[in-house]
Amino acid sequence: MADDYDGGYWDFYTLSNGGFYIAPSTDESFEVTCQNQFRGVLSADALGITACLYAYSNLSFSLSNVAREYARHYHLLREYMVTHPEVRKILAATD
Repeated sequence: MADDYDGGYWDFYTLSNGGFYIAPSTDESFEVTCQNQFRGVLSADALGITACLYAYSNLSFSLSNVAREYARHYHLLREYMVTHPEVRKILAATD
């Protein structure tokens, strides 16, 4: 997703609606290429939201007995994401 990311600390964010996500702990932006052919630059925060949305979505289709919980967290994060300054880029990256 972000080829120029080479590791580091991540911050954990809890949302007022009960959701959560993680994002790289940096002020850097990242060149992102997604499975849906999206290419663009995202802040670390937007990258974290995008990565978590991908993860929650993929895990929600698993045969795991917690798949519904992953789906719930996908929707909680998506609800928060629509208020993010980079909402259009995140939507393009996850559509």
